Amino acid sequence: MATKKKTSQQDDAPQDAAATGEQAPRFVEDIADKDDDFARWYQDVVYKADMADESPVRGCMIIKPYGYALWEAIQRGMDDRIKATGHENLYFPLFIPMSFLQKEAEHVEGFAPELAVVTIGGGEELTEPLAVRPTSETIIGHTYAKWVQSYRDLPLLYNQWANVVRWEKRTRPFLRTSEFLWQEGHTVHRTEAEAEAETLMILSDVYADFVEKELAIPVIKGRKSQTEKFAGALRSYSMEAMMGDGKALQAGTSHNLGQNFARAFDIQFLDADGT
Repeated sequence: MATKKKTSQQDDAPQDAAATGEQAPRFVEDIADKDDDFARWYQDVVYKADMADESPVRGCMIIKPYGYALWEAIQRGMDDRIKATGHENLYFPLFIPMSFLQKEAEHVEGFAPELAVVTIGGGEELTEPLAVRPTSETIIGHTYAKWVQSYRDLPLLYNQWANVVRWEKRTRPFLRTSEFLWQEGHTVHRTEAEAEAETLMILSDVYADFVEKELAIPVIKGRKSQTEKFAGALRSYSMEAMMGDGKALQAGTSHNLGQNFARAFDIQFLDADGT
């Protein structure tokens, strides 16, 4: 049996297309021109790069292995930063009793148009409808009321990696979908000053630091207006990135919830002076 071996790198070196008179190959076909149609260009890149696929559920996507590997890399980097600030990971249920959402008026009003609600389970109508988690402030607030009894229990510094559902009308893969993956940190502090410091630290030292240094995306940090702040928050801060079409993209948020959810769910503690 004879074998043929190549011993020279030059044997494998591709010849210049111009030198041979051949047309240079196009490795990716049918991608829209970014300057002509930015939205189409973005979708073409996502699908041609094999990061995602469409799903039979409106507004939801299938994250393919390459796209999910990118998410895992982001998740690892963010998780290390979050834990370095003293937070621990935990997990709360996907389903939230509707009565919990209704305890904070501004919160339920803000999320009502986006809610997905379960009314039947096991073939029977539920005694109380369950919202599919749009965010977890309410169920976490309910639980923290049991966990916080004394100032010695504070601060609570917890983080959750989860999926959430918000019934979006206009969707775009990875940027805005009805179901998406995220992390949400929920903390409890003794004073408003401590809560505000935590809010700003997470935005700058965790979110913006990671996005700018690891993802090489410059962002602008600032405070949201009263009409744009998170439903139920005292103050909301965000970092915004500039897209190729000149539009701003909200890339991360950090909220000081004040005592809004603490009052709604009766989170109280005995302070050092006995009050």
